[in-house]
Amino acid sequence: MKILFINPQGNFDPKDSYLTQHPDFGGQLVYVKETAKALANMGHQVDIVTRKIIDQNWVGFESEKDSYPDSQNLRIIRIDFGGNKFLAKEELWPHINEYVDNIVDFYNREGTKIDFITSHYGDGGIAAALLSDKLNVPYSFTGHSLGAQKLEKMLDSNENINDLNEKYNFNIRLSADRISMNRSSVNIVSTSQERYEQYSHNAYKDIVDTKDDNKFKIITPGVNLKIFNENLTKEQKEETRDFKNFIERDITNNRTNLPFIVASSRLEVKKNHEGIIKAYANNKELQEKCNLMFVIRGVKNPYEDYSFMRTEERKILDLLMSYIDKYNLKGKICFIDIGSQQSLAVLYKYLSRRKSIFALTSLYEPFGLAPLEAMACGNPAVVTKNGGPQEIFVENNEKFGRLVDPFDHLDIANGLLEVLSDWDYYKSQAVKRVLSKYTWESTAKMYLAEMEKKIKTPYFSNIKEIENIGDFIDHISLNELSKYFNTRVPV
Repeated sequence: MKILFINPQGNFDPKDSYLTQHPDFGGQLVYVKETAKALANMGHQVDIVTRKIIDQNWVGFESEKDSYPDSQNLRIIRIDFGGNKFLAKEELWPHINEYVDNIVDFYNREGTKIDFITSHYGDGGIAAALLSDKLNVPYSFTGHSLGAQKLEKMLDSNENINDLNEKYNFNIRLSADRISMNRSSVNIVSTSQERYEQYSHNAYKDIVDTKDDNKFKIITPGVNLKIFNENLTKEQKEETRDFKNFIERDITNNRTNLPFIVASSRLEVKKNHEGIIKAYANNKELQEKCNLMFVIRGVKNPYEDYSFMRTEERKILDLLMSYIDKYNLKGKICFIDIGSQQSLAVLYKYLSRRKSIFALTSLYEPFGLAPLEAMACGNPAVVTKNGGPQEIFVENNEKFGRLVDPFDHLDIANGLLEVLSDWDYYKSQAVKRVLSKYTWESTAKMYLAEMEKKIKTPYFSNIKEIENIGDFIDHISLNELSKYFNTRVPV
């Protein structure tokens, strides 16, 4: 079978360069890459179709074709559109039609017949809808993060809908979401919560029926067990010296043997780094029993300088530093610069041997792949109760980690203390959960079964609201956007 993964944001390469260094370079890339690899390893011909970038600030995305050395049947195809320079995903919308036309030209030149298209995020979804219309090939839509939920959270923080729309183009994004999920043969979701709650938002409920089993398929993401596992090799033990240097730099001598609470996520407000440090700062027992570690990328020592970072990242580090100063936490909090998934896995293995805990207190988490990677390496997890983690961490009343309220620092602290006090039990539950349910091989098999079904009997929605998907840029008005969120457009 010939399968395309449509992801126009343009940052796939064999070295995973810049992973987590930009909001566009996060978990979505890991999901696409690993699912594509698993399908290719099953013998299918797979292309990740993304964007060519020729930009001295983002080197490595210049060639039209690329590949992963460990995956023979998988290609990275970079399409030339939107100019040469790197563009954030919010800036890609006006260029999607050019992207689609150039994809068609590329495969026409190759003489390649495409069997199925999988699309990712709203920009990939709308591109797949256009491609499907041109090529008469069915496609799936995997939203990863829907625009309505992101806007909802920002409005909850009393931000101005007009300003938010100007910055993030939400009216275009929601229009793309709507067309993508409406025209797809199937919408792939990670949890039932994503299906029944996120897709039933006011912005989408008139365009897709969440009760329609032909239209939705729950397929859980997985963990790359070749990287994330409990085995610490001799070479990896050598690498842990770097971690020890970071720890000895930041942690006082009498505390260096304590376990860690480790937080590893992008420096974004929604990841709620404040929730972890506030819980730690206000709980003496936690401070006595463990240290706190923040895994970041691109800055060696935030205690010395982070002025070169992006504005949002600086604000979060400013906040963390204010807590460190106010609560006298210097010597108890460590910052580690990690440059790759491989190094992150080694860190997790090292921390597991010190009976540490992974923590992710996001305000909302669509699924929660990061904690699963830490769990595969032997670290129990304390994770937000908001979103997909509810289905990962509890099943049939059996707990595989601890869910906490990200808005309640007391609940976060109590969750951390509970796992620390029963670490061996939670560790065994964590590893068992990953190995039994969350592997990329199982993800790929479920994708393949769904693709084969849709190729035989393509399913298209009978909702006729959207007549010309080529005009998606003729998007939802700001007044209409406002109605979806029960708010008024500021005068």
